[in-house]
Amino acid sequence: MTRSHDLVIVGAGSGNSIVDACPDLDVAIVEHGAFGGTCLNVGCIPSKMLSYTAGVAEQVHQADRYDLDATLARVRWRDIRDRVFGRLDAVAEQSRHHRTAECTNVTVYSGDARFIGHKTLRIEYAGGTAAEISGDRIVLAAGARPLVPEPFASAGVPYETSDTIMRLDRPPARLAIVGGGYIAAEFAHVFEQAGSTITMIDMADRLIGDQDETIASTFTELARQRYDVRLGHQVDAVTGNAGNIRLWLDDGAPVEADTLLLAAGRVPNGDRLDLAKTGLELDAGGRIAVDSQQRTSVDGIYALGDVSSPIQLKHLANRQADVVAHNLLHPGEPVESNLDALPAAIFTSPQIASVGLTEQQCRHRGLDYTTGVQRYDGTAYGWAMEDDTGFCKVLADHGTGRLLGAHVMGAQAAILIQPLVLALTFGVDAAALAERPYWIHPALTEVVQNALLQLDR
Repeated sequence: MTRSHDLVIVGAGSGNSIVDACPDLDVAIVEHGAFGGTCLNVGCIPSKMLSYTAGVAEQVHQADRYDLDATLARVRWRDIRDRVFGRLDAVAEQSRHHRTAECTNVTVYSGDARFIGHKTLRIEYAGGTAAEISGDRIVLAAGARPLVPEPFASAGVPYETSDTIMRLDRPPARLAIVGGGYIAAEFAHVFEQAGSTITMIDMADRLIGDQDETIASTFTELARQRYDVRLGHQVDAVTGNAGNIRLWLDDGAPVEADTLLLAAGRVPNGDRLDLAKTGLELDAGGRIAVDSQQRTSVDGIYALGDVSSPIQLKHLANRQADVVAHNLLHPGEPVESNLDALPAAIFTSPQIASVGLTEQQCRHRGLDYTTGVQRYDGTAYGWAMEDDTGFCKVLADHGTGRLLGAHVMGAQAAILIQPLVLALTFGVDAAALAERPYWIHPALTEVVQNALLQLDR
């Protein structure tokens, strides 16, 4: 027997927030794992709690720079891990309990969902039983999962992903990381400070290659000073077992490690939903196609977050959830989401943040642009920090002064980028942003102001 609901939400990450906007609807939530999705359980929040802790350890290691004699006695990894997940696991369970026991209009289905017909889903439970449900309206917020490419998928050699590595009992002595993006950069920082020797392997010629070229090249050189970085290579084969893993690169060179982390990207989960049975297809990128109102090609079915977005960011998924919630309740007055002035940050060392166009994108588009760069060590607070690597880079239209993009690498980059995000969002030109508001002296924000003042106007 098929049970019908007013609204079915597949995924209890950002999709879970839609429920609060629909108190008068009979809502079903389908979630096979922990409530809170990737961000709370295996992504943004635990990784940043670990990266912050790594930053504290790094400050101790660099104490001599400030004429301080300090040593780090030890890293209590299990205590750190248990502090992080003791808190987050409780939040996830509390969220599930709230929906299950306290929301009278909500039914929680703890299983895997697949379409078996038009707007009809089969929920398969771990014990082998199943249920069938349908919904007048359906929201697909099923997220994404780590990519496991060959030769790793079939080699039979143990590996970790971002879903698992944070719960290890101890940091490995030798950690090999396959991938050169933000996940690889963040975990390299965390485990280096926890005592691991790091080897990073990637096919690209620079780490974090989707960042602005100045950021990517500078970060790559800094990473080479800390890690064994193997760029321009792929892994042809992998052998061994836990604690004794060997990766063979395409140039014949071996890399030996105790633990292997696969950080080569993430795959949208739409391929696990049998979408064709309700009339939906995946696009060339494996995503559920949506329009600016988060509508799919099937009336009444919406999608949001990593399962449909080309950019996998929690703050974007949250915004899309707000759009879906509004449009579900006010279909005659729809609102839209967009990717304009969408910022992102990488919580590695040094921290990185960006918004808008990169310089290579400006050049590719044939724009007439100008750049301004200010180093941290060219400001008073940068002197206090003894920071000789951080900088802010801004790009603007040469004729109008309109900001095109901004990129920061250094301490508190994710905070420093925010006035530039606001400027791009509200159309404030570079000159007005630099000259009209007061900028506190000698705060680190002067790095942003001085970068703006460096633009050729």
